[in-house]
Amino acid sequence: MNQIYTKTGDEGTTSLREGMRVSKDDPRIEANGQIDQLNALLGVVRSMLDDEESKQLIHAVQRELMTIMSHIATPDGHDNPRKLHCVEITAQLEQAIDAVNFQGGFVIPGGGSSLAAFIHLARTQARTVERRLWSLHREHPLDAPIMVMMNRLSDYLFVLANEKE
Repeated sequence: MNQIYTKTGDEGTTSLREGMRVSKDDPRIEANGQIDQLNALLGVVRSMLDDEESKQLIHAVQRELMTIMSHIATPDGHDNPRKLHCVEITAQLEQAIDAVNFQGGFVIPGGGSSLAAFIHLARTQARTVERRLWSLHREHPLDAPIMVMMNRLSDYLFVLANEKE
């Protein structure tokens, strides 16, 4: 087995794709760290869900988040061979939102199930990711479908959490 540690980050830098070194608080690294946290929360949510359709959609979102992270870690001016599927996933999120007969307003998380509380936690993290991506976008432009998908993801998680209360 290969060693997990490389010691190359011990001085506060890390690598982007193509080997470019940046500080560990570079906006691209910060955005990817926030996406990583969202992906972990979505994994908790997916493990708790009982309906296969929601599980599959969240799994597709998780895979796309990994692709988005790869694009963020690609230095400006370099190509990334991984194809984004944000447009298709946004359409799936919108379809799932539209399928719910949502009657409520804002709620205080934790008043219902543990699952709903975790979904709300993932929703708030999705909003944090969206803010970080807009900050990043000013310095390192991102594809518009990424931004739309992130906005729709938090909407979907809001509706899903209310459905699971």
